[in-house]
Amino acid sequence: MSGTRVLIDLAGEVGLLLWGTHMVSTGVQRGYGIPLRRALERNLARRPLAFLSGIGITTLLQSSTATGLMAMSFTAAGVLALAPALAVMLGANVGTALVAQVLSFNAALLAPPLLLGGVLTFRWSRGSRVRNLGRAAIGLGLMIMALAGLQQTLGPVENTPLLRSILQSLAGEPLLALLISLLLTWACHSSVAIVLLVSSLLTTHVIGAPESLALVLGANLGGAMPALIHASTPTARRLPLGNLLVRAAGALVALPWLGGIAQLLQRIAISDDRLAVDFHLAFNLVLALAFLPFVQRFADLLLRWLPEPVQPVDPGRALYLEVAALDSTTVALANATRETLRMADMVEDMLRRSLTLLRSGDRAALPDISAADAAVGRLGSAIRGYLVAIGSEQSVDDAREGARVQDILSAVINLEHVSDIVANSLTEFLVKQQKRGQILSDDEIAAISTMHGELLESLQLAMAVFLRAEPADATRLLQRKTRLRELEAHATTLAVERLRDAALARRAGTAGTADAAGAGDESGVLRVARDLRRIHSHLASFAYPAVHRVKPTAAARLRARRAARKSPTRETAPPAGPSPGDAPGS
Repeated sequence: MSGTRVLIDLAGEVGLLLWGTHMVSTGVQRGYGIPLRRALERNLARRPLAFLSGIGITTLLQSSTATGLMAMSFTAAGVLALAPALAVMLGANVGTALVAQVLSFNAALLAPPLLLGGVLTFRWSRGSRVRNLGRAAIGLGLMIMALAGLQQTLGPVENTPLLRSILQSLAGEPLLALLISLLLTWACHSSVAIVLLVSSLLTTHVIGAPESLALVLGANLGGAMPALIHASTPTARRLPLGNLLVRAAGALVALPWLGGIAQLLQRIAISDDRLAVDFHLAFNLVLALAFLPFVQRFADLLLRWLPEPVQPVDPGRALYLEVAALDSTTVALANATRETLRMADMVEDMLRRSLTLLRSGDRAALPDISAADAAVGRLGSAIRGYLVAIGSEQSVDDAREGARVQDILSAVINLEHVSDIVANSLTEFLVKQQKRGQILSDDEIAAISTMHGELLESLQLAMAVFLRAEPADATRLLQRKTRLRELEAHATTLAVERLRDAALARRAGTAGTADAAGAGDESGVLRVARDLRRIHSHLASFAYPAVHRVKPTAAARLRARRAARKSPTRETAPPAGPSPGDAPGS
């Protein structure tokens, strides 16, 4: 076999291995991403639990990068301290090595049933979690098939002079081998794939034992690079930088002694086909044992190197939309949710300032309201762009993830509408009324203040519905519309009474009184109440998705089936299955 043919076959098999890894990771994340995230969050109080959680979640996801993104999002939000996050990453490194251990065994016979079972599960299952489990099974089957192909392809390489000369040039150059492996792992975003490739090269005697260990060290370093490069804030860089420094310290200590380490491992009866993966596991276990007792001191050092940044002057600048999180749909959607909550806080502040303007007539709040409206617009635009980027990086075909994207987008649009009403309709009208001398009466101000209080409570309830999607909270939010209609009716009554008093005053020739001046062509209290009702309509929109997604009860389903049987014109619909374009690997 020619060297060119071998390179082509190797490229295809490595690509298949990477794609299988991607399918396993995305399948588990889409089906079980939220439970895994909650499990990680529950086990962060103590370092040993955080370490074990990192091992378990990485073993399931087959990607330490995905685990690192979850931990990084918790750290950036202040939910997780840096010390337990470093413990999670030490566990994630061990979990990656365990995955490589399992996949290194000759399990070629498992590939066909995994592929067949995964395809059938994905095609015929209606449940989202079960379909994603089928996707993960397909990915695992592809990985095993790719590894078997690598073994067959690399066998004849020993007799290919060109490739042997290239690979054997790494002999005696451990630093060069480390750098080459680092770059390959960085490009592939998978240390598991590179370690398994190194193991295949060593098994077929294409490279020697010391060179294979140097390549494994480079794979460890390269696996920590993507998260660090994509982190966009100092707070987000702390965890991936700490992970990289831990691995780099271990690599620097081990690099001069690779020859002796290889001889020691071979002396304790470790065969060549297990040498690379066993060294990978031993290296990460030693790092965990060495650094786990000192993660707090290491965290303090990282905090001094990367202190808390000064909060941005521009409140419309996004704080949580990390580019690195786009590799994990679950984490990216959580980041977009947090930015949406920031938008809600700014809108709530605008509502409170508008009430202050109504009561006191002090126009000093006008610049703040206008600036907040502009900031809400910029932040909303950033969130929408981030949601588009999520769809570009990851195929959001999971029903829950797709629904969450729609919920966030709807929330952003409604909050922007509320901000626009406050800044460009409500506030401007109040200022014009004051300039004309048309001041609301005390009773009208009291009525509008009561409506304001209802709006603020509805806004808080809307955010609770946005976060938890509880049908009971959504129903309460919709029921508050009745209360707001009652308050609007009371404001209308006050406006009618004031118009009647103004008409009587004009007949009596006393139209210059304050009450008469307050009743213009358009009643001020009616205009303000109308704007507040429009705002509440946008807040009530948060409830509709949660209400519409409520599953019908067993009694309701039974009634629906009975009605369908009695209907003579009903048509039987085909079973809902994946569309032809819904590929399992997307």
